[in-house]
Amino acid sequence: MIQRIRRYASTFLVAALSGAFGTILVQGTAVLTTLIAGDDIGAKNAVKVALGLVSLVFFGIAIFVGGLVTTNTVSTVIAGRTRELALFRLIGSSASRLRTQIAVDGLVIGLLGAIAGLAVGMALTGVSVTLGIAADRIPQADYGLISPGLVGPVVAVALVTWLAAWVGSRRVLEVTPIQAAAASVEPSREEATHRPLRNGIAYTLIALGLFLLAAGVALGLISMLGVLVGMLGGILSFTGIVLAAPVFMPPLLHGMGRLLGRSPAARIAAANAVRNPARSARTTIGLVIGVTLVTMFAVAAQNYYDVIQRSREAYPADYGDSDQILALTITVFAVLFGFSAIIAAVGMVNNLSLSVLQRRRELGLLRALGFTKAQIRLMILAESAQMTLAAVGFGLILGILYGWAGAQALLGSILGGGFALPAVPWLVLGLSAVAAAVLAAAASVAPARRATRISPVAALAVE
Repeated sequence: MIQRIRRYASTFLVAALSGAFGTILVQGTAVLTTLIAGDDIGAKNAVKVALGLVSLVFFGIAIFVGGLVTTNTVSTVIAGRTRELALFRLIGSSASRLRTQIAVDGLVIGLLGAIAGLAVGMALTGVSVTLGIAADRIPQADYGLISPGLVGPVVAVALVTWLAAWVGSRRVLEVTPIQAAAASVEPSREEATHRPLRNGIAYTLIALGLFLLAAGVALGLISMLGVLVGMLGGILSFTGIVLAAPVFMPPLLHGMGRLLGRSPAARIAAANAVRNPARSARTTIGLVIGVTLVTMFAVAAQNYYDVIQRSREAYPADYGDSDQILALTITVFAVLFGFSAIIAAVGMVNNLSLSVLQRRRELGLLRALGFTKAQIRLMILAESAQMTLAAVGFGLILGILYGWAGAQALLGSILGGGFALPAVPWLVLGLSAVAAAVLAAAASVAPARRATRISPVAALAVE
């Protein structure tokens, strides 16, 4: 079991973060509900409903992102274990049995991670409430931190991790005994892009998701329940984007790569994006998830703040003295935003690192053909740069759309709400883009340095 946890260390970490995220959501909602019940806010019933819906949406997003990260991680691990799995097939093990074992590993690791996250989340919330009471920031009260609802995040995270491991391990069915001689096998460009059923499902999900997103915004002008429709639309459309990534992401990366110059390292980096579309899409979509998530929460929080401030100015009698509740709500949102960003960052860094380390033989071949260590590192850095440019641009567009649509669907119907254009915190987004670029560079260059320390003969050897 220890060896399995090491192999899926990032999966365990994502499950733990998701479990802590869900725990803080459940307990944080209980704290804010207690505070709102004791405050003199004329519109506090609307605020309670909004808070409950936001908690549900945030937890749904956290579970969805955790599932995507886990699926991506398992897919990357399986791509690097092709030879090992093929050897198991060679000695008589069936593909379905291997896949079942991976799924069981996912369930066990997901459950252990969720329980660890539950403990961490409860500790963080307990300490925060204690410090808040000691500093007279919140009153002494029974906040109901221990409730049956805490079981929900543990069960949800364990089941989603199991499902993600099952979906991510579908590559096992394609591994044949003959591939035992290969270190890592990725589908060709033709195999990755010419999948009529997969691509058809992806485009259908994107179209249906965008329709539900628009419907959520329209329904949000009448009822807060529009945010649930919008959340479903966002999940469906982004799932379609992930499925279609091997089709549209490599050409986008190739175009960005051509902007980096015509040096040998830059030209090979641009060609790699198209030659290995599945690998390019898998590593880039991890960064897209992170940028989209950070942008979405930043834009949603900014729109939430603007709408509440505008409503307070227009209807002061109905909203009363809500400064404390507004400040606490924004603080809780910031904490949840941070957890989501960490979940996405863990998946992104892990996938980039695994992707580089699994290319040892490819890098060894380039060394044998005359590339120096500096040129190899420059090529990896160029791949990281083109990926960052494509992912940040694409993620910003998606994040602004999802963040504005979510806030509009939630707050359009409240007193003083109505239709509003997106409010974009450009400073926060600029800092997030820089952070994503630094993470991508660090996650790529460090394993590349380790890979290039191996001699070309050792890298090309077939053990």
